[in-house]
Amino acid sequence: MKLRWLFSAALTGGVCLGLAWSAEPPTVISTADGGQTLSLTVYNVGRALVRDSRPVVLPSGVVKLEYRDIAAKVMPQTVAFMADDTVVLEQNYEYDLLSPKTLLTKFLGKEVTLVREEPRLDGPGTVRQEIRATLLSVENGTVWRVGDRIVANPAYRELVFDSVPPYLREKPTLVWLLQSQKAGPRTVQATYLTEGITWRADYVLSLDQQGEKGALTGWVTLSNNSGASYPEAKLQLVAGEVHVVREERPREAVMAEKMMAKAPGMAEEALGEYHLYTLERPTTILDRQDKQVSLLQASGVKAVKHFVVAGFPYYFWSRQDLHREPVRVKLEMANTAANGLGLPLPAGTVRVYQRDSRGVEQFMGEDRIEHTPKDETVKLEIGTAFDVVAERVQTDFRSFDKVTESAFEVRLRNHKEEPITVEVEESIGGDWEMLSHSHPYQKRSAFVVVFSVPVPAHGQSALAYRVRVRH
Repeated sequence: MKLRWLFSAALTGGVCLGLAWSAEPPTVISTADGGQTLSLTVYNVGRALVRDSRPVVLPSGVVKLEYRDIAAKVMPQTVAFMADDTVVLEQNYEYDLLSPKTLLTKFLGKEVTLVREEPRLDGPGTVRQEIRATLLSVENGTVWRVGDRIVANPAYRELVFDSVPPYLREKPTLVWLLQSQKAGPRTVQATYLTEGITWRADYVLSLDQQGEKGALTGWVTLSNNSGASYPEAKLQLVAGEVHVVREERPREAVMAEKMMAKAPGMAEEALGEYHLYTLERPTTILDRQDKQVSLLQASGVKAVKHFVVAGFPYYFWSRQDLHREPVRVKLEMANTAANGLGLPLPAGTVRVYQRDSRGVEQFMGEDRIEHTPKDETVKLEIGTAFDVVAERVQTDFRSFDKVTESAFEVRLRNHKEEPITVEVEESIGGDWEMLSHSHPYQKRSAFVVVFSVPVPAHGQSALAYRVRVRH
């Protein structure tokens, strides 16, 4: 008999302190194959909220419940237990896992059977020998007492242990000491956060031959390295930057509904300052698996192409040599119902394809988007233009009393079959004044101006301007 102190909350709301003499309480083992019901909410910060419900039969009185087959990366400080007619007395997370190393550690000072194989003296083959020895140390090898001798690192084929030590487990296990108020079946639910699960959005934008219109398909890629599988789970995804503490360690218009098709069974709703996506069918998520689930399908999406030449503030600080500028290719899509979209788009990578003259899709580039609410603009940079050339030459430069005056000419050549417009985006630091310019410009911010320069097919244009900057 063991002396056991039980602290329990009285049903009346007071606290009673009882002294009870009891034997080791009975143990009930619950595994994942016993009618388990799972729901999983996955966040894109590498965590998931697991709700694991199971039917169990509990006796009346104090009972130990072992909850096996949980995530190996469970955050034990987040575990919550729910069951009718049950009071939790203790909660333990046992993760001392069975391995050769832990077996040796648990058998310090105990006898183990060493199995050796020696060559036969009377012919070919080997003879199996079993030697009983006491394990003395596992530091930097092993030390044994074999009879009257102390032997370090003896050769052996295998070790045979008499039993598995108590509390050494095959998998991480949650263990509760419960006060069951009555005997019988009931449903218990363990809720906990686990690390090792995350998700991301991946998109495919397929454009027509002109690169002006196409279809957008969205996929959720779910990566599970939590150390557990989740069979037939209800899956929900939260999009948004959920703040977590890092511990120090050593609906739209009818027209839009016709153009925009949500993924089959995937429903979206606002959740506080985030967005929640629910897969309206169960799915199985295996450990060490990447699973893709359809998020959205949209057709008739218009994309606007921009050719952009971007300058830098240091261009206006000193003399510059003639140099060639990359002409970046950017795409913009309105995330609106009128454009076939109009849904919150989770952050992810958009891969762009375009049909060639034979109707075959070719990869054009990719870019990452941040979380994009509806009625905002999706902006992508997919590469640099091959047939558009930009050269920058500084035609004049003066400097006096912390003031510089620069004159630039940006020469643009278009070798394409169609005319284009190139946006020359200049970042000017300091207190600046535009003295002259050959093309109109838009002041995009305090230090950024954008010139829109038309360039004919197989032709060229030149932008010229002069700016004074007080540094």
